[in-house]
Amino acid sequence: MTIEPLILTTARVCTFDGQTPLTNASGFFFERGERLFLVTSRHVLSDAASGHFPDRIEIELHIDAENMAKSTGFSIPLYEDGKSVWRQGVDAGGEVDVAAIEIERQALPEPTIYRAFTPANLPGGFDQVEIGSSVLILGFPLGFHDTLHHMPVARQGVVASSFGLRFQGQGYFLTDARTHRGASGAPVVARAPALEAGQGDLPWTLLGVHSARLDVGRDARQDEALGLNCAWYADILLALTEG
Repeated sequence: MTIEPLILTTARVCTFDGQTPLTNASGFFFERGERLFLVTSRHVLSDAASGHFPDRIEIELHIDAENMAKSTGFSIPLYEDGKSVWRQGVDAGGEVDVAAIEIERQALPEPTIYRAFTPANLPGGFDQVEIGSSVLILGFPLGFHDTLHHMPVARQGVVASSFGLRFQGQGYFLTDARTHRGASGAPVVARAPALEAGQGDLPWTLLGVHSARLDVGRDARQDEALGLNCAWYADILLALTEG
């Protein structure tokens, strides 16, 4: 059985307060040299606006390449000695809704079946992506997924704002796609034109990290939701995984 590598980049993220389950979200793996990180939205880990303060997350990992129905939960504490363990960033527009948590490889089950994006999967330049370009948002909307094989689902969309131009001065661009709660932290990817050196078996360009739906003041009785979403530029990962 051949599993498309892209699917194995993404893991379901469940947040907990002790043993009490709180929310479901999405995340993906990113490698920087020998180091491995889980990337998700920062608000998945801490969100003062909604009073969301989990103390740990759990991700689902595949542990048998011959039987993808086999999986295990892997718990990651969010605090150590009272300090948060995740990395988050700010830019000229303020806080960036992206977080990266380093994973100790030796703590992972043996074997663990996954794929990870690397800096080679980031776009080489903003001019490589045109408005209207097709993208996939790979995640777990409303927690929905292949519960037998523990696989995410992909929603199709397009780049909806000028890529490289910070929308309204913030560090994100817009996508036009149908998304739901639970997709926060999902990778936003575009098919790479060709397999480039360093991409391994992932011919995909990692454009951004899906954050949330974007709406405006409207009359809910007359106007539909915009169907637009914020995706934070993925190059923030170079800063978050440095050193």
